[in-house]
Amino acid sequence: MIRLNIDIKKRIEDLNNKVSDKVKIIAVSKTKPIEDMEVAYNCGIRDFGENKVQEILSKYDNFHKDVRWHLIGHLQTNKVKYIVGKVSLIQSLDSINLLKKIDKVYGNNGKIANVLIQINIGREEQKYGILEEDLDELLQEIEKCEFVRAKGIMVIIPKGNTEENRMYFKRTYDIYNRLKTKSYKNTTMNILSMGMSGDYEVAIEEGSNMIRIGQGIFGKRDYNN
Repeated sequence: MIRLNIDIKKRIEDLNNKVSDKVKIIAVSKTKPIEDMEVAYNCGIRDFGENKVQEILSKYDNFHKDVRWHLIGHLQTNKVKYIVGKVSLIQSLDSINLLKKIDKVYGNNGKIANVLIQINIGREEQKYGILEEDLDELLQEIEKCEFVRAKGIMVIIPKGNTEENRMYFKRTYDIYNRLKTKSYKNTTMNILSMGMSGDYEVAIEEGSNMIRIGQGIFGKRDYNN
């Protein structure tokens, strides 16, 4: 355990040395125990990302109250009610149907939902996310919402080499920049969440200001938990 703690501290130290203060680091703690997260917390990490609603719920009451929880996995409409007042940023808005459900459920609770629009930049059938050509329709629907605020874009790119990664990051940044020049009610393009442990440096070079780091902080995951 002591060795593991030292490893987590060293990885965070290395990250902080490489990453500008202008880039927000989200520690992706899915499948990781509270003990590992505590080490990250003690190193100054306050933003934690989870893939599953149930994992946020199981950790929420057993961890520090000053952390910001990010839902980075697909959100099912029937799970929205569980995260109201708990999740700081829903990074995976991927459909109009989900948007309407979030607006309704958060409205019933008198809360505002902060979201990122997840774009399927690689047009992969097995991945969630809005296709580029459907973005305007989604943004128009967000304008009709009372309890949803879109803060930017999130992307998970297809697996590839450095130059392929760069192409997808560049394309996403171009979309982000284009939307920044437009004026949509309830939407502000302030956050570009792209880049993970294996490609965050290229993502930052291409304009990312939020990176999602799991293995690069906590080491390899145990999916048997």
